[in-house]
Amino acid sequence: VQLQASGGGLVQAGGSLRLSCRGSWRTFSTYTVGWFRQAPGKEREFVAVITWSAGVTYYADSVKGRFTISRDKDKNTMYLQMNSLKPEDTAVYYCATGSAISRSSSSYDYWGQGTLVTVSS
Repeated sequence: VQLQASGGGLVQAGGSLRLSCRGSWRTFSTYTVGWFRQAPGKEREFVAVITWSAGVTYYADSVKGRFTISRDKDKNTMYLQMNSLKPEDTAVYYCATGSAISRSSSSYDYWGQGTLVTVSS
């Protein structure tokens, strides 16, 4: 089971980035796929989740209206479109698969390696 996250980088405040997370077929036979992030010195926090089959989405309040999670079943890939980025969005972003719609990282079974997003002011 492998998840590969990509798309991070350095961007100015107000800018945009799109993260991708590609997984194996078996990986995405699970129920949900989500994004978490971890800033330096802080705990890992929930960002967004999508159900793989129906495409139902949920977001953290801090990113609602700015970030959009989506998936492409044919490509076995999940995306996180991040707009209007703020310095406080700076973190390592991780994708994960789980068996429940949850904001808790403990509900997710497999994790990608993380991709760094840095937003300068």
